[in-house]
Amino acid sequence: MNEATVAPAAHAFLPPRAVVRESGLRDGLQSIARTMPTAQKLEWIRDAHAAGQREIEVGSFVPARLLPQLADTAELLAYAKTLPGLFASVLVPNLRGAELAIAGEADLMMVPLSASHAHSLANLRKTPDEVVAEVARIRAARDAAGSKTLIDGGVGTAFGCTIQGHVAPDEVLRLMQALLDAGADRVSLADTVGYADPAMVRNLFERARRIAGDRLWCGHFHDTRGLGLANVYAALEVGIPRFDACLAGIGGCPHAPGASGNVDTEDLVFMLESMGVGTGIDLPKLLDLRRRVAGWLEGETLQGTVWRAGFPKTFAATSRATAEAAA
Repeated sequence: MNEATVAPAAHAFLPPRAVVRESGLRDGLQSIARTMPTAQKLEWIRDAHAAGQREIEVGSFVPARLLPQLADTAELLAYAKTLPGLFASVLVPNLRGAELAIAGEADLMMVPLSASHAHSLANLRKTPDEVVAEVARIRAARDAAGSKTLIDGGVGTAFGCTIQGHVAPDEVLRLMQALLDAGADRVSLADTVGYADPAMVRNLFERARRIAGDRLWCGHFHDTRGLGLANVYAALEVGIPRFDACLAGIGGCPHAPGASGNVDTEDLVFMLESMGVGTGIDLPKLLDLRRRVAGWLEGETLQGTVWRAGFPKTFAATSRATAEAAA
């Protein structure tokens, strides 16, 4: 085999595999004024799955009057459940949303909690501790229904807030523990507004892992100031195996001014595969999907560099994806 096509081995200090969860259909589209037609969203899910993505956040069960962009979440979830091996997640802000997720047999429902008191009130009209109490009610409803839907407590603004400013790491960890005590199966940490740097990420995720262990589920980073991939790398070194990302880097947070740009899915997959961390994703297929999504979102601000620069001659992700698919 030609040396240029040999997939690199993962470094000893990095996990051999990582999951990239596509969040563009929720976190991306909720921040764009236009409403993408349901048919295009279904095509997006279908082709992301065909490219090898096995975890997709398909939407959010919020009132349509608040986020009309996500009003078709139930239909998207029903379709996602027909695709083999696809782990479909949704965001739920309250018990009513959780009931819809349970009825739709979502694999996971993420309940957002902001460690910033000010952002929590702006985003959910609840204090952080009121959200913890809501998670307890959601857990009781889930168990009473005999549902297998996992509950992920997502602690947002974990590294700072555009409204409040500083967010104490001890408060982030207190709330994370409170979510676990309330019945969350998993917890995640999110840099909702793009304030984190790699040193902050390493420190907080190390402390969080000592508390939650393998129940620390996912890292969610924004590339607002160009540090998104660096922050992913810092979390990888701590052993975090799962990351949210949005195709073409779309998205942000409607209630956090200046929180632009999620980590770009294609760039993240490229970085992971280049370092020998397998994702099972076919990058050429993913880039083809990005091209079509960019056409659907013409006029919107899109991010990412791999789509523009292409692959270096030393890159072997296509060979890796093919080999993994055949295994």
